[in-house]
Amino acid sequence: MESNQLISIKQFCNHNEVPLRFISALKDFDLIEIVIEDEDEYIYTQHLHIVEKMIRLHYDLNINLEGIDAIYHLLKKVEELQKENQVLKNKLRTYESF
Repeated sequence: MESNQLISIKQFCNHNEVPLRFISALKDFDLIEIVIEDEDEYIYTQHLHIVEKMIRLHYDLNINLEGIDAIYHLLKKVEELQKENQVLKNKLRTYESF
């Protein structure tokens, strides 16, 4: 990945006023991927919206990391089911036109 697609965890945490240990905890739960370059830790910019959602869940709604883990995996499953549902609807439309 190019470095312009990465953001420093320190910079992200300072901007969002989040402790570094929270991001480390998300990594420990395998909720985010951390990239190490030149002895600094980074996260992918395309994952920022996911991390920001997790921050809101934890700090605004007081959901613990185990709860965030469960919510995240359930939301991923819902997305997969919605995609599968759309594929099946498209197939059904194709067969209905015959």
